[in-house]
This record gives sequence, C-alpha cells and structure tokens, in this order.
Amino acid sequence: MKYLLAVFSILILISTCAKEEKNTLIKGEITGLKKGTLYLEKIEDTTLVILDSLVLKGTSQFSFSLQLESPEMVYLYLRKTEGDKIADGIEIFAAPGTIEVKTTLEDFEADAKVTGSENHYKLEEFNKLKQRYTDKSLEYFQESFDAEKANDTQRINEINKKYETLVRSKYMATVNYALNNKSYEVAPYLALSEIFDANIKYLDTIYQSLTPEVKTSTYGNELERYIAERKELESEMVQ
Repeated sequence: MKYLLAVFSILILISTCAKEEKNTLIKGEITGLKKGTLYLEKIEDTTLVILDSLVLKGTSQFSFSLQLESPEMVYLYLRKTEGDKIADGIEIFAAPGTIEVKTTLEDFEADAKVTGSENHYKLEEFNKLKQRYTDKSLEYFQESFDAEKANDTQRINEINKKYETLVRSKYMATVNYALNNKSYEVAPYLALSEIFDANIKYLDTIYQSLTPEVKTSTYGNELERYIAERKELESEMVQ
C-alpha cells in the first residue's frame, strides 16, 4: 500500500509539473455559441497543424494552455456542431502570459478582440497600414478590368505602372515598419510573411537591426536561416 501511495504521489507531482511548464494561457468567449469544437492551430513547416482542440457544450467560454519559447502566431478555428468548420480564423500573435480573446459566433473573425500581447497590438497596427494598400490594389484591379473590357491598351499600361509603384511602396512601408519595431518579434515575422521575396538587402537590414532578444526568438532564427538560404541560392545562380 505504501508503495502504491508513493507511486501515486509521484504521478501527481509529474502531472502538476507538466501543467506548470505551460507558460501561455489563451482564454476567452464566443458570444452566441451553444455547441461547437474550437481548434488551436499554428503553422509548422508551411503546414497548419492542430495544437489542441476543445469541445464546447452549453458554454461560450474556452481556454487553452501551451508552451511558447517566444512570441509566436497561432490561430483559432471553430467548427459548429451542425455545420462546417468556419473558414476564417482568428490570428493571435501570442506571447507567454495570458491572452484574452472575445468574439461572436455571428462574425467570428471580424468581431475578434485580442488583448494581452504587445506583438498582437503591433500586428493590428500594421494590418491597418496594409489595408490602405489592399484597398488601392482593389481599386486598380477594377480599373484594369474596365480598361480591358474597353480594349484601352494605353490605360491598361498606365494602371500596371501605378500598381508596380504601389507594390514597391507597400514593400518599403513594411520594411520601415519592421525597422521601427525592431524590439518586437512582429518585425522578423513580417519580413518572412509579407516581403519574403523582397531584395535580400532589405531582409538583411531588418535582421541586423533586431535586438539580441528578438534575433534569438522563433521568427528571428527563421529569418536568419531564410536569409542564409537566399544568399546561397543567389550565389549559385551567379556561378
């Protein structure tokens, strides 16, 4: 009996320690939800993988615990009990600590409010900047479509030149935003996700500007590896 009690105590201790190792809590509420399955996912090697899932019955509140070495992007997806998985996910630039997410079933992605992460605030700030370029891009697309219908070649060429200028402007705005936020993990993340095909000198400039802590973060390390691979590939193409 003493032996069994000792083993039981050890198992409890191991279980407790395992829980304590989780340094990140993502919790929140989905107003209007009665039943459904919530998925916590992230991208690993270009593939979206499920980290955890939670079946919700009679409650709209949820919580997930996970271990993060540094701030990292994760996603929440919802599958309603009597419907397909909601295509739009909530992106969360999570960080060790407590992250709170409040949203609605009616507009799962658009209504999402995320608090508790400085990197997420920075990402939202960038997304507002990015939206201006997206809106202008859609404007040019419509103009180009109309010009093609009218078979107006000169107008099409003019719009194409404007669009190319817009793309360059967006890239430089992203570079500047990353440089101005070099102490946040959002900087290398944006370099990898938004301007990965930019001139290597811009990516290198962003990486070199990062603070030591951000350089050793998940995205800092990924950016360093990506730059090295790009340089090697470009060197091989020159030879």
